[in-house]
Amino acid sequence: MIRLSGITPSGHVHVGNHLGAIRRWADEGGPDDLYFVSDLHAMTNAHNPAKLRSMASEQLAVLIAAGIEPDRVFVQSDIARELGALNWVLECTCNYGEAARMIQFKEKSKGRAGVRLSLLTYPVLMAADILLQGADEVPVGEDQRQHVELARTLAKRFNTTYGDVFTMPKAVLPPAGARVMDLAEPTRKMSKSTKEEAGVIFVLDEPDQVRRKVKRAKTDGGSKPAYAPDTRPGMANLLDILAACTREKPEVLADRFDSYGQVKEAVAEALIEELRPVRERALALLTDPGELERVRKAGAVRAAERGEHRLQSALRLIGAG
Repeated sequence: MIRLSGITPSGHVHVGNHLGAIRRWADEGGPDDLYFVSDLHAMTNAHNPAKLRSMASEQLAVLIAAGIEPDRVFVQSDIARELGALNWVLECTCNYGEAARMIQFKEKSKGRAGVRLSLLTYPVLMAADILLQGADEVPVGEDQRQHVELARTLAKRFNTTYGDVFTMPKAVLPPAGARVMDLAEPTRKMSKSTKEEAGVIFVLDEPDQVRRKVKRAKTDGGSKPAYAPDTRPGMANLLDILAACTREKPEVLADRFDSYGQVKEAVAEALIEELRPVRERALALLTDPGELERVRKAGAVRAAERGEHRLQSALRLIGAG
């Protein structure tokens, strides 16, 4: 069984990405699972090309540094020719109404001028990502489930109309990961694309940066630390992060501390130790561009080869090959 997961280089990888997904991919991923940096998806809005290229390299380095086997990772744009060809086949299988009713398109395009066409069609590209690799399962949150359903619809329509080529993928909710909120505003999730970085701890942050950000984290009223997500979200967020690092329960951890300062100190040290090996390995890769490029090229070759027979069959059956 093949599971396919991707991460979009819209910014630096943060601790929420690491604790919520990347660490789990490294710990629990099966031998046939695939992970990719979805840099083409980051082009649906205005972007800086040099920054996008840099973020894609950084994310690839972080995935490998976290312990994901290099033969399971690739960068999406490195197989742009294969994806572009299949994307066109799928666009010729999809109808406008199916693309336009995607909830994310409606939400992101509402009230905006100059919306890029790619914002409308990117779910079809996501379908190409999935179908090219023959993914059986795609772990996604509720916000992406509709896109996987579109991939299923297009796979079924193509198979029925032209011939059996594509695996029918299934959207699955990933196991509950760490729920990491912004340290400065604990009512919102930590985000790669935020413009206010004071509340975001990045995987490549220096230890002193981690300590400083945790020290300034917003906390709530009360004389003693307690785990109460509804009424004390700031403290709950710190305890959730500590629990994710130590693999303990936040309710149990709360009873060990007498002051907010003790909690923040423990969180900072736990984060530094959790991120240290990933940070060191990722920086080593980023300072050895030859090695990272070797891994990247090998990943591109494998990804292209895995999907080649599906692409050629689809082109032939639709009348293009």
